[in-house]
Amino acid sequence: MRHVRRCTRPACIQQAVATLTYIYSDSTAVVGPLAAFAEPHSYDLCEEHAVRLTVPRGWEVVRHAGEFPSPLPHADDLEALADAVREAARVEVPIPDGGRSDSGSLGRRGHLRVVPPSV
Repeated sequence: MRHVRRCTRPACIQQAVATLTYIYSDSTAVVGPLAAFAEPHSYDLCEEHAVRLTVPRGWEVVRHAGEFPSPLPHADDLEALADAVREAARVEVPIPDGGRSDSGSLGRRGHLRVVPPSV
């Protein structure tokens, strides 16, 4: 499962909603919606840091107009969740040979186990 991307500002634990990219040749900082993938030369920011970003004198800031939407769950996240639900709901099939296993107990279903009566 993919981990939630956090703001890259030190000591900030908020979820990232924006991506900051610098264009050094134009002296511009671009703050836009969260990029699909983390890139080495971009920075993920929470909403507070994305809105409050300041740049050096002579630089420009290009900001996304409007609110930063929360990132949608990635297909990998949804598949991992579905797999976890399937795994939790899986019921073991009774063991063949009259239901006896090597340990002498009958087949196992969920968290319950049938133990044969003592003779």
